[in-house]
Amino acid sequence: MIKPIHTTNCFDTFIGVAEDCPARSGEEPPTRAGRPTVAGLQYAMIANAPYRYTSDDVIFATSAQGRELGTKASKSKRNAVRSAFFSRGQACMRASGLGKRYGWGVHADSEGRIAIYAVDSDRYQALSHDSKLTQARAMRSKRG
Repeated sequence: MIKPIHTTNCFDTFIGVAEDCPARSGEEPPTRAGRPTVAGLQYAMIANAPYRYTSDDVIFATSAQGRELGTKASKSKRNAVRSAFFSRGQACMRASGLGKRYGWGVHADSEGRIAIYAVDSDRYQALSHDSKLTQARAMRSKRG
């Protein structure tokens, strides 16, 4: 039996910050007990290579399973673990701390590759008003 593969990728989409996001500008997520958080890992991965990775790439690489593989894992091992990971639905970038807490909007281009923009930037404002993009918001942190 072949398990279906789920995806978090979106195309031509802009995910704005959550309505209850406390950040008024883009903030780099702080470490916790000297170790990077998932949001911090996502920030570093996307900020250092905008439009290089898809949402699936980022979600998997920053998951516990993706981090456990390390850089020495073979391509076939990595693909097997990734397929198992996406055999169940995963939270998308709307659930990321980047948009919920730290003030970053996420833009996915026509190929599904993503970049982040600070809520107080001109590019964020332009993308948030672009009628050619599907507009979404990061998930709220609190029930409203």
